Amino acid sequence: MIKKHDAIYASALDEIIDFRFDEKVVNVFPDMIQRSVPAYASLISAIGVLAGRYAQEDSHCYDLGSSLGAVTLAMRQRVNVTNCDIIAVDSSQEMVKKGLALIQADTVSTVPVEMLCADILDIKVEQASVVVMNYTLQFIPVAQRLDLIKKIYQGLKPGGALILSEKLAFDDAKEQDFYTEAHHDFKRANGYSDLEISQKRTALDNVLIPETLICHQKRLSDAGFDFSTQWFQCFNFASMIAIK
Repeated sequence: MIKKHDAIYASALDEIIDFRFDEKVVNVFPDMIQRSVPAYASLISAIGVLAGRYAQEDSHCYDLGSSLGAVTLAMRQRVNVTNCDIIAVDSSQEMVKKGLALIQADTVSTVPVEMLCADILDIKVEQASVVVMNYTLQFIPVAQRLDLIKKIYQGLKPGGALILSEKLAFDDAKEQDFYTEAHHDFKRANGYSDLEISQKRTALDNVLIPETLICHQKRLSDAGFDFSTQWFQCFNFASMIAIK
């Protein structure tokens, strides 16, 4: 797939609507994510390594909020146990369509993959050894997040892992300002203008709701996990793992 340049917010818009994963975003998503999320490629690769460690025989691995299937492909390359498949779920039909084409083009691994177009809140998680939510929970309404994590916990097999990547918020104002500006500098270094940064931030304000690390840790504990740890962070983007 040819990577198309993200210029969605390059021109001044008369009205900035809430961000959504429509066809316009899907068409430039690989470029957008690499230029917007620090260390994205390294994170994806590392998630594959962790999936290879925790994947169990006779189980499912879930990629919830799979977008174009980057995590799915990383898991597929590392999972090496019998009778284990991957279920990838995204609510964007265009994402699923293009993601499925990328999965079908992968001839290196034979791990079965099913890609579903569905709301992850409606998906039943069962017999799971690995569940990944990579920058996905932040788009779920806050009031529904605990129930979703509880559902994942209940669907995990003993010893199973939830890998949760999120953009973080910070209680301390100076710390929040530092990470916000560092992230903006990262985007500027990748060619985004101040206009693009400002307009996209406005579009995301009511859609992407970040929370603090402590908030995430408490929710994981409330859901039943007795072990969780942050294993990755680059600027204000972090990933946690929780083991059942």
